[in-house]
Amino acid sequence: MSEPRRGRIARQWAALRAAGRPALIPYVTAGYPSAEATVATLRALADEGADFVEVGIPFSDPLADGPVIQRASFAALQGGTTVRGVLDMVRAADLAIPVVLFSYVNPVLRYGLARFLDDARQVGASGLLLTDLPVGADPPLEAVIGASGLDRIPLVALTTTSARLTAVLEGAAGFVYLISRLGVTGGGTIIGGEVAAAVAAVRAETDLPIALGFGISTGAEAAAAGELADGVVVGSALVRRMAEGPAAVRGFMAELRRALDAAAVAP
Repeated sequence: MSEPRRGRIARQWAALRAAGRPALIPYVTAGYPSAEATVATLRALADEGADFVEVGIPFSDPLADGPVIQRASFAALQGGTTVRGVLDMVRAADLAIPVVLFSYVNPVLRYGLARFLDDARQVGASGLLLTDLPVGADPPLEAVIGASGLDRIPLVALTTTSARLTAVLEGAAGFVYLISRLGVTGGGTIIGGEVAAAVAAVRAETDLPIALGFGISTGAEAAAAGELADGVVVGSALVRRMAEGPAAVRGFMAELRRALDAAAVAP
């Protein structure tokens, strides 16, 4: 088994495991509906029980994002959101919980890889997830990320083979993001035997915590995912509520937190 690195993300997971608490990991599209709203949302998420937060850098040509996050990304870009602007939002939020930056590789390369990694650390980010950089596709680039001090969070699909899984987890840190459905982000996830088998396969290969995401949109779905994995990522359903305002975001987060915590203590 690969060993997780000790860092801010790892310390947070250790505390959660000691408390028997599943992690709630919300995703936000930075700059949507505005930079100011993003900062306020990030703070609200931490207040309402988020254990980590994923901050998405909007990109014009998404591959994995469903219609809700696509629309949010396009709106953010039309509003002038830049990579530098996203980093400034993270700095302004000044969260006590770990921040994972979530991006496609092109914006990072356009910004400048070394500059991006350095600036990300400076604003307080702890991890990085590049959705369209398969492990082994660019070893020199991956080596730079691995030496950056940011945890490289891997994506694992339900269709990932055992041989490929070993390669994907090599050098990974922080946690494993296990995609709980086929297709793009959005509603419709069913937490069943296929997902349980995938969780078991990942656990056999690594001691890193596992977070389930893609399509989890209700408290009941979050609770079901939290019974299998160490944490739950909620994106599209939260981004949809970001357009409705802070009260909708806080109410939804409170619903998710209650459901996860209730499932954790149920006999």
